[in-house]
Amino acid sequence: MNLMEKYGEEAGKKSLAQFCQPRCYEFAGKDLNFVVDTGEGTGNYLLHVIDKKELEWSWEGSEPKKVTYECRKSDDDTYLLSYNLGTEPRENHAWVIDMENELVTLLHCAIGENPLWPLMVESHFGFGYVKIEGKEHTDIRRHGFTNDCTGTCVRWTYGNSLSTVHVYHDPHWYRIGYPRGEDRSADSASEIRKLMQEMPSSDEPCYYVKIKEGMYLVSCTEQNLEKILGARFGFRSDTLCFLDNWKQLISVGRAFGTITIKGEDKPLFVMCSKYGSPVEVDEHFFTDPIPYLI
Repeated sequence: MNLMEKYGEEAGKKSLAQFCQPRCYEFAGKDLNFVVDTGEGTGNYLLHVIDKKELEWSWEGSEPKKVTYECRKSDDDTYLLSYNLGTEPRENHAWVIDMENELVTLLHCAIGENPLWPLMVESHFGFGYVKIEGKEHTDIRRHGFTNDCTGTCVRWTYGNSLSTVHVYHDPHWYRIGYPRGEDRSADSASEIRKLMQEMPSSDEPCYYVKIKEGMYLVSCTEQNLEKILGARFGFRSDTLCFLDNWKQLISVGRAFGTITIKGEDKPLFVMCSKYGSPVEVDEHFFTDPIPYLI
């Protein structure tokens, strides 16, 4: 009996959730006070984490709003906490909480800011610190944008049947690559790969933020796929942010956007994890021009 043939297809449908790091409940019952003083969205944020599922968030004394949240850890002291704001058009906060240095990064993603592309997701970054009661924060350092990742490629595995090679070839872009010597004709078996071949390239805008040594937040948005393929591709300008732990080659992430299934647009908000492994790609993946730029 071939157990992969018997169980593999069904397991593959669950792999994204099965491979995800377990939920983190360490903040349940606590108040988190974040001061964002650099970048966009500056101000004081208060997160009253009610329990393992819900929190109330407010900004600059605004009326608290109750939402459901997700939290995952990328190491013992670094967390990715995310929730939708409960607005229309939809918006999402993804916080990187670095308790080792008592610093935070806010990734605020919003749908509907571009009138020409109503499902387009735009990303806004703010940087600050964790305000600890009775303790003055004197460290002037903040998380910030970096080009440390440029020149890197890695195979990320998301589940038992899902993996992809990321090529970080530019401080503001990333692209999908293929392992050196891999036969690309195998792509014909994948509907998504067929659609991808219609694109001028797989390049998409990407932000790289250094959290601390060996830890980076990488956030990419499928904007070109939305502009060119739209509903045909299904995943509509989705933003994928990952808190990559290079010391352990593990990562926790969040996807936010819209998915179109049989002509119906549905909201997308899901947590995931991935595991890295070394891979070599042909040099042209680092040197090919980005066709979306002059």
